[in-house]
Amino acid sequence: MRPLDEDETKAVFEKLFKFTGNNLKNIVENPSYEGPDSNPSRYCFRINKNKVYYVSESLVKRATNVARNNLVSLGTCIGKYTHGGSFHLTVQSLSLLAANAKHKVWLKPTSEMAFLYGNHVLKGGLGRITENIAPGDGVVVFSMSDVPLGFGISAKSTQDCRKLDPNGIVVLHQADIGEYLRMEDEL
Repeated sequence: MRPLDEDETKAVFEKLFKFTGNNLKNIVENPSYEGPDSNPSRYCFRINKNKVYYVSESLVKRATNVARNNLVSLGTCIGKYTHGGSFHLTVQSLSLLAANAKHKVWLKPTSEMAFLYGNHVLKGGLGRITENIAPGDGVVVFSMSDVPLGFGISAKSTQDCRKLDPNGIVVLHQADIGEYLRMEDEL
């Protein structure tokens, strides 16, 4: 497990910024109260076998006792690098994104299952939407009871959603909590 280099850090921060905006500093400066230290440490990003982890520095220090070959996971896996070199956020990053999301969408109870099966969010299933969403912005999808369900990319702006027909796509699906069941061998 090693620190991210400059290009990897840039790719990770760009992707996180797409979903969190200026709240990215809350993720980076979040104090960690794990471990025996009385003073809180910070969280950092580490990479191991093309997967990027969000982990406290005190846990990284204690993990140096484990051989790299034997280390499977450490902290929260927030994403992975593809063979082509691009960075993709995984569903495990949902807790981070939901707490710091800039743009949010709430689904009606009738369309929650469709989203959890991997389908896009349609206008007819939209319960609420935050203001000032532009096409291509990162959006975190919630149920009406504020349970984070997943995230995606907005296909339409907030203004365009008001004029859209009920079968129009509002959010393009990227990841949802149903992946824990559908892809449990890959996670």
